[in-house]
Amino acid sequence: MRARDKAAVSALRGTLSALDNAEAVPLDETAPRAAALEDSPVGAGATEAARRELGERDVVDIVRAEAAERLEAAARLTAPAHAARSERLRAEAAVLLRFLDDAEADAL
Repeated sequence: MRARDKAAVSALRGTLSALDNAEAVPLDETAPRAAALEDSPVGAGATEAARRELGERDVVDIVRAEAAERLEAAARLTAPAHAARSERLRAEAAVLLRFLDDAEADAL
């Protein structure tokens, strides 16, 4: 953010959101949806659920998917009017792929 690299900031924010969404607990379809107010849990944190913990492989897969999604979107933007957007998506993907390369190099 301090370097004012808009592509990096956008890529990292989007990827952090994807990671946050992946940690969310899936809804239990069998749970009752609309209960009476008096049957509601009471107290701070009474309705909180523990979030899923992602492993390193899960994180790498999500980052890789985010990069692939950006590259696919950039490939679909072929009109000259979309050249700037396409280039920005490629730059965002490059940022994410650079993080993957660094992480894989550290693992060795």
